[in-house]
Amino acid sequence: MEIREMTIEQIEERKNAIVAELDTENADLNALEEEMRSLNEELESRKAVEAQKAEIRSAVASGEVGEVVKTIVEEKREMKTNEEIRASQEYVDAFARYLVSENDAECRSLLTENASGSVPVPAMVDEIIRTAWDENDILARVKKTNIKGNLKVAFELSASGAYVHTEGTSAPTEESLSFGIVTMVPANVKKWIRLSDETIAMGGSALISYVYDELMKRIVDKLEELIVTDIATAKTVADADEASVANITEAPSLTTVATAFSNLCGEAKNIVIIMNRGTYANFIAAQAAGNFTFDPFRGFPVVYTNALKAYDSASATDPYMIVGDLNGAQVNYPEGEGIVIKYDDVSEAEKDLVKIVGRQYVAHALTACKRFTVVKKPSGTTT
Repeated sequence: MEIREMTIEQIEERKNAIVAELDTENADLNALEEEMRSLNEELESRKAVEAQKAEIRSAVASGEVGEVVKTIVEEKREMKTNEEIRASQEYVDAFARYLVSENDAECRSLLTENASGSVPVPAMVDEIIRTAWDENDILARVKKTNIKGNLKVAFELSASGAYVHTEGTSAPTEESLSFGIVTMVPANVKKWIRLSDETIAMGGSALISYVYDELMKRIVDKLEELIVTDIATAKTVADADEASVANITEAPSLTTVATAFSNLCGEAKNIVIIMNRGTYANFIAAQAAGNFTFDPFRGFPVVYTNALKAYDSASATDPYMIVGDLNGAQVNYPEGEGIVIKYDDVSEAEKDLVKIVGRQYVAHALTACKRFTVVKKPSGTTT
């Protein structure tokens, strides 16, 4: 009989019989030991089963076990934020296709949060825009704001100074303070490019980088030109609608920058020199004539721009250099510092070209008096 077929009483009887057989002659001790072990294991197993059954009966009788409730494990999906999605290659590729089709359905299907208005650009575009502003030596120094609509900025026209008042004497005269207001009205700075089939075929990051690098560079260059023009053409006497600059007429020499600096107000702190690269040679020539014993730029950083003519190319009375603090100029971005893209794949379809227009909605103006000195070419100067 197999052990599993034996009752508990039969198992106990067989165990007693094995004990008796141990003393018989020629007993197989190894076999008897193995059988005793198997009997003990079977007995312990059955006791454990009976104990479990007893525990369940007791729980049922006491009401601890009733309706069996099925536990439902809900699968949780980790949702990415729109910022994480915008940084993904999948979104970059979808946005590149949107650039040339103007169908934003694929981009919006990837976003996990509602995106009203235009679909958000990939994160890489934010970096392109930020780099374009920061790497421009003029825009990086200009005061920036992001205020909706037309912006009015007050500036000081005139004010009486402080004075000493002796105790017991007549009350001091009330301060005389006069303000002007500059109204900054935004306008669109635009640039458009045409994409060939070969350019469109680049797709993904390459296409997006090409489009935004080109648009941002041209828009930033234009905005730089507008700011320099604001300064170069400003009035020399402030009125209620426009801040003023100082003007001098002087050829490049070792003292030109020092003279320009002396005409600035005390609030001009972070001084830079703005000029065309071609003008630099004239100052170096003046420095060479003085045996290089004097720095014509007085240690101030020099910022180069094509918005000013080189001294040798300028006509008499043309501005060729600006010395001052660019914090005295301001730009306002009512719609943020990004650019808005418009697409046209129809007007030049016969040429297999897509036109993409980028625009920056921005206002610019001088918002402080005497923060700049404009240096002009003297009359009758020969070049």
